[in-house]
Amino acid sequence: MGDYLLTLVDTLDTLAVLGDMRGFQRAVKNTIKYLPNFDIDSHVQVFEVTIRMLGGLLSAHIIATDEKNTLGMRLDLNGTYNGELLDLARDLGYRLLPAFEASPNAAPYPRTNLKNGFASGETSNTCAAGIGTLLLEFGTLSRLTNETIFEDIARHALNDVWATRSKKNLFGNDFDLVKQRWTGTTTGVGAGVDSLFEYMLKGYVYFGDEQYLGMFESSYAALLQYSRDTVGGYAFFNVDMRSAEIVTSWVDSLSAFVPGMMVLAGDVDGAESAYMLYYHIWRRFRAMPERFNLFLREPDLSFYPLRPEFIESTYFLYRATRDQFYLDVGEMVLEDINLLQRTACGYASRHNVATLELEERMESFFLSETMKYLYLLFDDNNPLHTLDDNHVFTTEAHVLLPLSPVRESGSAQYPRGSSFSSRKLIHSERPPTAVKPLFYKIDNIRKKLRREHLGDLFNQPNYSIENLPANGNGRVPLSRLRQCPMSRALAVSVQYPTTVPATRGSGESLRQPLLTAEWKPAHLQSPLSQLHAMRELSRAICDVSAYNSSQREHFTALYLNGAVSSMPLRADFYDIGALVDNGSEAAASKGETLSSVAATYTKRM
Repeated sequence: MGDYLLTLVDTLDTLAVLGDMRGFQRAVKNTIKYLPNFDIDSHVQVFEVTIRMLGGLLSAHIIATDEKNTLGMRLDLNGTYNGELLDLARDLGYRLLPAFEASPNAAPYPRTNLKNGFASGETSNTCAAGIGTLLLEFGTLSRLTNETIFEDIARHALNDVWATRSKKNLFGNDFDLVKQRWTGTTTGVGAGVDSLFEYMLKGYVYFGDEQYLGMFESSYAALLQYSRDTVGGYAFFNVDMRSAEIVTSWVDSLSAFVPGMMVLAGDVDGAESAYMLYYHIWRRFRAMPERFNLFLREPDLSFYPLRPEFIESTYFLYRATRDQFYLDVGEMVLEDINLLQRTACGYASRHNVATLELEERMESFFLSETMKYLYLLFDDNNPLHTLDDNHVFTTEAHVLLPLSPVRESGSAQYPRGSSFSSRKLIHSERPPTAVKPLFYKIDNIRKKLRREHLGDLFNQPNYSIENLPANGNGRVPLSRLRQCPMSRALAVSVQYPTTVPATRGSGESLRQPLLTAEWKPAHLQSPLSQLHAMRELSRAICDVSAYNSSQREHFTALYLNGAVSSMPLRADFYDIGALVDNGSEAAASKGETLSSVAATYTKRM
């Protein structure tokens, strides 16, 4: 892909993580020798070349010039490295700008030519991830060069896609840059949307900008409310960004990264629940099919190109819990890949997970991500595990260590007088001489950067309390809870009066719980606050079960995600273990209603 040493550059920091000093030094030398610049007549995807090439160059440069020498791979002290990888990254960054220049808004066209620039006739359709997954690489390039145009335009692109979100804070998966609207309104956590959420969170961790955290918290809240199965917490469905109705019954292999992201967000309990679906899928096929149909319990797309997402989540969950289970899973994955996909000269993709048929193809992300996460899973003493700072892994698993502080001398990272020491954006640019003057033109980009977004980026949709009938003290009678959809804009607590009149005709006194709702009109709650609210409801369901089954049904109806009601479910749908043996338990008819599922769930609690 691209004729620019993709696998070599994508794997540079993997060698450093492995502690292979000779291999890292040799790989850096060969990159400099055989890739003098990106003056290459190559038609590239902006998203892919950013995460694989730009990220690989920047990560290796930071490692090679790290003043703390975290990984023991510093090369700039002995004269063997003089910032050539950063020069290459600058050259590449400027060659990607025409995709932004030609766009009618701040989001880039999905493709451009590294030598000749943007060509007319390119498709104007791109995805949310293609717009929002540029922030870490472009922002890091700006901080290393003091040429803030890269971070500015990447941030502006993220702001533009943020402004197009639905009233439910959801994004589509296909956006037309010319028509300025979503042409594909399916959303979830899989292909086309996945890394958008990841970069909102990691952008905050790495750069410390609270705008990115605010974006992530609002987006994560929407995912928990509208996309996640809140009965078992196992699956994130693909839903419509406007109506939140379920539109597909499959999950894709890319979505297996979500448990790892949830760990980074602090939701370890939720991550463990979400992880189990992918674990059982792997156990069944000894691989992760590209798409797995949850309703049919069979793959829709059966190939496995050695993707890393499941191993990535395994690694993060082990680091968070130190549970031996995740090491056992890693051992299983390692043995399966070695047994079924290893060849004489590398590792091949599985053409069909149901067979042993292989394809003669090994993606660069196998070495950059899959093998890196597997190695780190078992290497407890790796220097990365001793860090207590804001380092992150990009979506291609490139390690971004914290940049060395600005110094008057001796720093190969932040340049002298860096505007980022005071975080002042200056929209500067100094294109490399290898970039032809006729090729480089950014008048439209300058206009876009001068344009401000109208209003506050974090204005949330107005939530109405019309559907929450409450009396003067804010309490909602239990008998009316069925009318009340669970809104994530609520802070929920459950109170239990000491004396309650007996139910008519029952002859017994009931402790009838009352729901107290406190509205947060300025913004949505943080994900942790939402989790607390759901736990309170869950506790209410359990507590009330000993007294009255009808009351429990009301709470269960409130607890269920409203989106789930649009999809017929099987009685054994939430028996995740049944995925292993393709459902040995008797399956109910496909037309089973939500009320039956809720009743089944109620009995199991």
